[in-house]
Amino acid sequence: MKMIKPSVAELPKKQNIKLTKLKVEGLPIPAEGQSLHWDSELRGFGVRVTPTGKRTYIVQGRSNGKSFRETLGTHGVLTVDEARRKARAKLVGYDEGVNPQIEKKQARAAAVTLLEVAEDYTENRRTAKGGKLTPKTVSDILRHVQYNFVDWADSPIVNITSEMCRDRFEKISKRSPAQANQAFRVLRALLNFANDEENPRFNPATILSKKKLWNANKTKSNYIPLDKAGLVWNMLLERSVDETLLPVGRTGAAIVIFLLLTGARWSEAAELRWDDVNLQNGSWHIADPKNHLPITLPLSAPVRAMFAARERIEGNDHVFPARGKVGHISRTHDTMMEVSRLAGLHISPHDLRRSFIAIGIRNKIELWKLKLLTNHVSKGDVTIDHYTETSDLRYLLADAEKIATWVAEQGAIAAAGNVVQLRGAA
Repeated sequence: MKMIKPSVAELPKKQNIKLTKLKVEGLPIPAEGQSLHWDSELRGFGVRVTPTGKRTYIVQGRSNGKSFRETLGTHGVLTVDEARRKARAKLVGYDEGVNPQIEKKQARAAAVTLLEVAEDYTENRRTAKGGKLTPKTVSDILRHVQYNFVDWADSPIVNITSEMCRDRFEKISKRSPAQANQAFRVLRALLNFANDEENPRFNPATILSKKKLWNANKTKSNYIPLDKAGLVWNMLLERSVDETLLPVGRTGAAIVIFLLLTGARWSEAAELRWDDVNLQNGSWHIADPKNHLPITLPLSAPVRAMFAARERIEGNDHVFPARGKVGHISRTHDTMMEVSRLAGLHISPHDLRRSFIAIGIRNKIELWKLKLLTNHVSKGDVTIDHYTETSDLRYLLADAEKIATWVAEQGAIAAAGNVVQLRGAA
């Protein structure tokens, strides 16, 4: 027999019912898909039933010409009366023009923390097409969040205010004006990244520009005064083997010794792994330096001796290890404070690089050699560009030894209580 499909007019009309506990629990379970049952008392309020028997309260309405359907909660967790009250509040909001999609986005934005934004930002910039965030930059961003903004890291970014930014900037500036500038450039970028383009929120970090609070950039020229080099050297040697210090304290002294005797950048030293050290031929290797040109550099005898004496940690290949996600030391505040005290002025890890160059000049080492040893090669240097091997610098070992020998001699003079004699190499 041929089946005749009934017309729409012949189909039974679906009747709304007043939703009660018994009626909701007695609703039929569909074999597939889902069935919707609407309340006869409050238009737009209903319940959805799925093949698993789950019953969920819903509300449907229009706001500014757009139709929305939202889930209110599961039957059993909510009573019918509770769900009806929630539905009525939603419907009132629709009438007033509330857009639930925007509300959801704002609620998510209100919950996201500064650390979550930082992690999303670094991942997005690292993997995006044309992304240029280096591991060093990623490390710097996370370091600022976990150090300068540690008490903000796990709080929603919407809680950060202009007043908080101003107070924190002034606090960091007392310690290091340059670090304050860098920290708040990072914060400003993170908050801009987290902003909703359709409904942008005021970035509280912009208070620094509006009030002209940024610290003036000063040309950096600090280095350890050469007549203090011996005192600093002896202190570093003592701290590097001082059993009363925690391992991270001894490691901090060791990395400062390395910086002073090599002129390396902090990141190059901190990220150095044993696989990139060759004690047999007296060299260390940087696979991806700042200029992206791999380079092999010489190790002077004192550095080789220090490396040979260092204890290696199983499961951590860093030469200067530490606990934490990155696996290597990230700062050495106490040791640098002591260096600054003995030097009589504030000395940063980067100032040790300048100290290396100053000692080299005192020992009459040619400037182009010092540029190579510190991997600070600028374009346009004819000697370096056309006549010099720049990828394997082991031929400059004698110059590295000359600097290390001079520093050790100054330490011996200081230990003897004599006046430090600043002489060039013979």
